Amino acid sequence: MVIRLLTTITVAVTLVASSASAFDPEHLKRLEDTNECTGCNLSGVSLEGKTFIGANLRSAKLSGSNLKSTVLQDANLEGADLTEAVLTDAQLKRVKLYRAQLNNANLAYADLAEVNLKAAVLIGANLEGALWHCQKKTG
Repeated sequence: MVIRLLTTITVAVTLVASSASAFDPEHLKRLEDTNECTGCNLSGVSLEGKTFIGANLRSAKLSGSNLKSTVLQDANLEGADLTEAVLTDAQLKRVKLYRAQLNNANLAYADLAEVNLKAAVLIGANLEGALWHCQKKTG
């Protein structure tokens, strides 16, 4: 009886934990419809090759997401969780990544021109071939 009760509790805790980290299809629909999804859970979603210019994804959870060749130019990803996200060949010009988590993210060959990476965490991130050029200030 005790073993069955413990097994039931373990299964329930596992289901709650996994549902807490699963992406929400309604969040994806909101992003696609409005170009805004602040605090949304898009973990593991594939946005490969899509365009979201000026999108507001502040504090969004995009861990493990496929953003390969995605255009996020001028987007707000402040405080977003992009842990283990695939951003190869992504266009991230002028993206705000302030305080973003990019641990083990793949940013190979991404365009990071004028990106705000202040206080971002990039431990283990792949930056091979990424474009890093800054806007030249005049005056």
